[in-house]
Amino acid sequence: MSEIWSKLSEHRRRTSDTSIAELFERDQNRFQTFSAQADGLLLDFSKTALDETGLNALVDLAEQAGLASKIEAMFRGDPINVTEGRAALHTALRSQNDTAVMVDGQDVMPEIQQTLQRMESFAGALRSGAYKTVTGAQFTDVVNIGIGGSDLGPVMATRALAPYHDGPRCHYVSNVDGADITDSLAGLDPQTTLIIIASKSFTTIETMTNAATAISWLRAALGDQASGHLAAVSTALDKTAEMGIPPERVFGFADWVGGRYSLWGPVGLPILIAVGRDNFRAMLSGAAAMDRHFQTADFRHNLPVLLGLVGIWHSNICGYNTRAILPYEQRLARLPAYLQQLDMESNGKSVTLEGSPVRRTTGPIVWGEPGTNGQHAFYQLLHQGTHVVPAEFLIAAEGHEAELSHQHDLLKANCLAQSEALMLGRSAQQARALAQSRGIPEGDLDRMTAHLTFPGNRPSITLAYPRLTPFALGQIIALYEHRVFTEGVIWGINSFDQWGVELGKELALGLLPLIQGATDSSKDGSTLGLVAKLTASTPAT
Repeated sequence: MSEIWSKLSEHRRRTSDTSIAELFERDQNRFQTFSAQADGLLLDFSKTALDETGLNALVDLAEQAGLASKIEAMFRGDPINVTEGRAALHTALRSQNDTAVMVDGQDVMPEIQQTLQRMESFAGALRSGAYKTVTGAQFTDVVNIGIGGSDLGPVMATRALAPYHDGPRCHYVSNVDGADITDSLAGLDPQTTLIIIASKSFTTIETMTNAATAISWLRAALGDQASGHLAAVSTALDKTAEMGIPPERVFGFADWVGGRYSLWGPVGLPILIAVGRDNFRAMLSGAAAMDRHFQTADFRHNLPVLLGLVGIWHSNICGYNTRAILPYEQRLARLPAYLQQLDMESNGKSVTLEGSPVRRTTGPIVWGEPGTNGQHAFYQLLHQGTHVVPAEFLIAAEGHEAELSHQHDLLKANCLAQSEALMLGRSAQQARALAQSRGIPEGDLDRMTAHLTFPGNRPSITLAYPRLTPFALGQIIALYEHRVFTEGVIWGINSFDQWGVELGKELALGLLPLIQGATDSSKDGSTLGLVAKLTASTPAT
C-alpha cells in the first residue's frame, strides 16, 4: 500500500496548481463522473480536486486494504472489534430479511426480531393509552436519560423526524450538570411522564445520577408507585429489578452493538414512541437499503466508499485536518454533534489493529451547524480564512412545509451558492471592479481589493435527497457509519472500540472525594489549586 500512498502524494504535488474550476472547464461531464446515486440519495463530490487518476488510485488503495473482505466480515458477524473480541453487528438491528447472522455459532436474528416486536408492543400501548399511568391517565411525556450513544442518536433522530411525531412528547437528559435535568423536568407533570433510563450496564455514573434525581421527582408525586413510570434500556436485569422495573419494560441489546451505533435497536425506543412503528421501520429500511448498496455496489459507484475515499484524500493527501458538516435542514441541527461522536470516537485512534503506531493522520476533527445559521457565524473562515476546511452540505429537494416552499427555495439557493462560492471565490480583478462600483476612492482601491478577494478553490461535497423522510434519514445515518468504517479499514485501525474515554472517567471518581473535602498531596499543583478554588469560592452577588 505504501506505493499507492506515494503515488497519491506525488499526484497531488503535480496537480495542486490546477483549480477545481479548471477541472470543470476541462470536462463538461465532470458532475456525472464525480457523483453517484443510490435509492434517491445523490452524492456530488465533483467540487473537490480529485481527478480520474486520483480517484483510481484511491480505489486501488481501498482494494489493497482489503475493504471488500472487511465489509463481508462485518456483515457476517466476525469479531472485527479485535481489542474487545466482538463483532460489530449494528447492521443486523435493521436487517430486512430472514438470513441468519451467526455470532459464536448462534443465529442472533430471532432475538433481534423478538426485541423489536417487544419494543413496538410497548411503544404502541404507550401511544394508544392502553398502557396507563399509575393514576389511570395517558402518558403525555417521555424523558430519556442517557449519555453518548444513548442520547446523541435518539435526540438527533427524534428532532429530524418532527413532522412524523404523533406520540407522547420526548425529552432528553444527558449532562450530569444538574441544570440539564432541572430544566428538562420543569413544566412536566410526574403523573403523566415516563422515564426511560438508557444504560447497558446500569452503572454509567452520569446516567444513574440523573436517574436518581428523576426517580426522586417521581416519588415526590407518586410515592411507592413511581416504578410504574419507569422503563429501561439495559442488559443488567438484576439492577433494573432492584429499581422496581419489571422485565417487560426492560429492553436489552448485545455487546456487539456499540453505543454510537445503537439507535437502530432498544436505544431508539424514544424515537419509536415519538413516530410510531411504521415510521420507525421506514428508518430501519432506509439504513438496510444503504447496507445492501454498501455490500453490492462497485467502489466507483459506492456512496459510503466514495465518501470515505474523499475523506482520505482531504485528510491524508491534501493535509486538511477538519471537516464541516453543514445540513441545510434545521431538523438535522443535531446531526453534526451525532457525526462528531460517530467519527471521532470511532477513528480517533493512534495505533493500528496490531498495536503499532499509525503512520498517517486519522480521525479528522468533525464539527458543524445548520445552514443558513452558520453563514452568519463561521463561514467567514471557510471563505477567507487561512485554514482550508472541506465542507459537506446536505440539502433536500423539498421541505415538509408546502405552504412555505418559497422559503425552501431560498434555503436551496443559499446551499448551492455557498458550495459555488467556495469553489470559484472572487478574483482580484473582480474584487477591484466591485470596489470601484461601490465608489471606493482610487487611493483606497488596492487595500479594499485585498479585502474583497476570495481565494476560492475550496472543496465541498453535497448530499442531496428528495425530502427528509424516515427512509432518507436511515440512509444518511448508515451512509456515514459505513464511511467511518471505510476510512478505518484504510488506516488499519479499529473503528469499534473507545478506550480513550476511560481514563477521564477513572480520574473523576478519584477526584470526587477531593471536591467533597478530602486531601491528596499526590495530585499535581494545577489540579490541587483548582480544587481549592472551586471548593472555597462563594457566588458573587
